[in-house]
Amino acid sequence: MNSQTTKLSAVALALALATAFATMPAAAQGADKEKCFGVALKGKNDCKAGAGTTCAGTSRIDDQGNSWKYVPKGTCEKTVSKTSPTGYGQLVEFKEKLG
Repeated sequence: MNSQTTKLSAVALALALATAFATMPAAAQGADKEKCFGVALKGKNDCKAGAGTTCAGTSRIDDQGNSWKYVPKGTCEKTVSKTSPTGYGQLVEFKEKLG
């Protein structure tokens, strides 16, 4: 294999592994984690960000109510969210409060 082919193969492998990890069920990614809605920074969500999005990294605003981030189990509802009705992350998606 030449150097160019080796580099392309490494990139393809990295992309395949990243895709496989992103599509694993939550349980497979760690029983010590939970999905927390409304705590991800813009473009830093782990998945789900509304209709028409592709998943990870697609949130349009900080603390978007329909996008989630993995957090240590038991910490979601203690994590500050400036858009949540309670002021903290939620275990289910929510409509952001503005202002």
